[in-house]
Amino acid sequence: MTFSGRKVFVVGGSRGIGAAIVRRFAAAGATVVFTYAASVGAADHLVAETGAQALQIDAGARDELIAAVRDAGPIDIFVYNAGLLVFGDPLTLNADDVDRMIDVNVRGAYFGSVEASRLMPGGGRILVIGSDTADSMPFPGLAAYVLTKAAMQGMARGLARDLGPRNITINVIQPGPTDTDMNPANGPRAAGMLGPMAIKRYGTADEVAGLALYLAGAQARGITGAMHTIDGGFAA
Repeated sequence: MTFSGRKVFVVGGSRGIGAAIVRRFAAAGATVVFTYAASVGAADHLVAETGAQALQIDAGARDELIAAVRDAGPIDIFVYNAGLLVFGDPLTLNADDVDRMIDVNVRGAYFGSVEASRLMPGGGRILVIGSDTADSMPFPGLAAYVLTKAAMQGMARGLARDLGPRNITINVIQPGPTDTDMNPANGPRAAGMLGPMAIKRYGTADEVAGLALYLAGAQARGITGAMHTIDGGFAA
């Protein structure tokens, strides 16, 4: 697939799945802009590697995110990958931490997608990186996190109806256990994650990025308002 002449905007693109998406779109010829929060070194390295443009913004700050998306000009493909994970006993979780997670995972995804759609040409693509936990949650302590990922599903279904007349699609990619800084394959939670999986191995960020490229391509023009799980059967 080639994306020459297409502009891609990735929110949360300096590390892990986001960085893999930046690399794959840049290699396919797209002009790529990505945002990051604090990983300056990783962002600088990715810029040098891919030629992408990096913007340091807070995805949970509504006006800051909207301004960055607006100022990027018409965007052909918008990818929302920013996310926070807060877990623990819901009776003792810090309320401010939960609010912050909702700001990044839910409000950022909504306002970023809506703003990107304003000037998006017909045939544009919106991709939101969710989680398979929105469909299956076998572990305690993740109620607030799962709330945010399930919200993405409803948002995508609704925006699919709103943007469909312009041939703009919106889809949710739902990774399962994926080898990233947030959940490394050699981390303390790995054994528990592998238990429910049909394929007993962690996924890779590049595999998720490959699915993103497919959904952004011409062959996926009829796919919208849908959830695309890539989790080795974790939620099967």
